[in-house]
Amino acid sequence: MKIPKGRRQELLKETIEQTPFITDEELAKKFSVSIQTVRLDRMELSIPELRERIKTVATNQWNETVRALPLEDVIGEIIDLELDKRAISILDISQEHVFTRNNIARGHHLFAQANSLAVAVINDELALTAQSEIRFMRQVKQGERVVAKAEVDGTTEKGLTIVRVNSTVENEQVFTGIFQMYRSAEDKGGN
Repeated sequence: MKIPKGRRQELLKETIEQTPFITDEELAKKFSVSIQTVRLDRMELSIPELRERIKTVATNQWNETVRALPLEDVIGEIIDLELDKRAISILDISQEHVFTRNNIARGHHLFAQANSLAVAVINDELALTAQSEIRFMRQVKQGERVVAKAEVDGTTEKGLTIVRVNSTVENEQVFTGIFQMYRSAEDKGGN
């Protein structure tokens, strides 16, 4: 059944407020309309496109700055950051990230997203991965969005900071990693 335009726009606005990282494609599927209709609705409602919403949420949610590497070196887009505590990034898997034969993401992109997030969460000018233990849970395909969440989880006996990273696609775990991070500062941080 077709939803009247006014009601659809109300629902679209509520949906975006609740899940600001939803894509136009996902909205089109949810409301059984074309992507163009979603874009027109967003324009009428003055709702920015996904990339702008991500930047707005990121700006509003974290004021801290990545210290260990330039922001452009982080794989994916950081949307939440609390140094030495937690961080979240998203990576939209596009054609450049996949094998051409089967549209499955190359594993090194998932690892790079998780590893760069583990570096970014460290409150130090120099943070390096000393060791990692990783596991791929399932294939990720072109068009999927990977959400990586990093949490600082204490220190090792050798003073390395432990960062756990879990990556999901639509709340399904696709990658997990435990990173032991070297940091240069006198204060080795951790919890």
